[in-house]
Amino acid sequence: MNAKTRDNLQSQATQTAVDGANTPATSSKPGKDWKDPKRYLWLMGPALPGIGLAALAGYAVAPKKLRSLAWTGPALVHGVIPALDRAIGEDKSNPPESAVKTLEQDKYYDRIVKAFIPTQYAMTFMGAWLASRKNTPLSDKIGITLTVGAINGVGINTAHELGHKSNKFNKFMAMAALAPTGYTHFVVEHNFGHHKRVATPEDPASSRMGESFWKFLPRTVVGGIKSAVKIEKARLARKGKGFWTLDNELLQGWAMSAGFFGATTLICGPRAVPFLAAQAVYGASLLETVNYVEHYGLLRQKDSKGKYQRTQPEHSWNSNHIVTNLFLYQLQRHSDHHAHPTRSFQALRHFENAPQLPGGYASMLLPAYLPSWWYEMMDKRVIDHYEGDLSKINWDPDRKEELMNKYADYAAAVAAEAKAQKGSSSEEAA
Repeated sequence: MNAKTRDNLQSQATQTAVDGANTPATSSKPGKDWKDPKRYLWLMGPALPGIGLAALAGYAVAPKKLRSLAWTGPALVHGVIPALDRAIGEDKSNPPESAVKTLEQDKYYDRIVKAFIPTQYAMTFMGAWLASRKNTPLSDKIGITLTVGAINGVGINTAHELGHKSNKFNKFMAMAALAPTGYTHFVVEHNFGHHKRVATPEDPASSRMGESFWKFLPRTVVGGIKSAVKIEKARLARKGKGFWTLDNELLQGWAMSAGFFGATTLICGPRAVPFLAAQAVYGASLLETVNYVEHYGLLRQKDSKGKYQRTQPEHSWNSNHIVTNLFLYQLQRHSDHHAHPTRSFQALRHFENAPQLPGGYASMLLPAYLPSWWYEMMDKRVIDHYEGDLSKINWDPDRKEELMNKYADYAAAVAAEAKAQKGSSSEEAA
């Protein structure tokens, strides 16, 4: 990032982050005349559990003829959505600033997010019933489990959107969306842990360069739970209460998950238990895969006092691939989300200077599972982002020396090219 761009960004600083300059406008029309061109396309989000429910209902009606429907979830997440992203491409347009207030106040978008949850529950109950039937083949049970887990994993993103709102009902609905995966502690840790420590070695939800997803996974799961407990204990202590109280949001969330699992098991029988556990694990793992992707190798630098700089657009990986953004409520515009955590999805903006992924989040899932593929795709991209300065990278400490030696020549070439480009720009400006 050049000095001029950085100055522009810093001049628009907010409490937690900096808005980016040089972002394209969606329309030349004034805000009052501007209309969201994706207004009805956002319905693809709550349509996802509906697709899953319809697929499972079709399987229930004709399990022998329509066996492939059992695998609808993995097919969508790992196949159809990435393919559509590639075919349809990106959308870098932004709503005009004058339209943001109107967008935020439009209840239509809030209803869209909440509409996901009732169908999510119906689909999960349907999956539990199918997976608990004696005559359902094992391979089909696996497909049904992955289908439900995939869509409940996307449901975590629904909870993410709702959990950033201060309204108590929204927080309750966020917990409800998380209950099927048993990951209700996410609301506490994400809001008050991840957003505070993002893109630092102290953050369990920020992956480090050279760290495989499989090494990151236990670190983020265990670290996230520990962080949530610590955060909630501190909050309750400020109110003069201990951990074991009805006001404990972690206990409330875990009780919701226990109630959901208990009710489903009561209705569908004990054979539903392995299904419920497996789909929850898979769904939660999808969230952590996205966490792995979002901040890989990115690091907030420290100032002269040893304090981390404010979160800026350069500290999150972004993508404008439109199909995944429609399904994930623009989670891929992650820099603006960290700049404005309470900003609703329909108003999130693209930053020209923010680091961009080579594809949408959906297309990055499979590479994340395969470390050699992931490193080949992302490591040099991280070095390019920091213009060859290896000291600015958030390294896996166990591999830092190895990787710095491996990429020394490449980093030197990148640094030389960046220096030459800055020299040319200075001469042109003069």
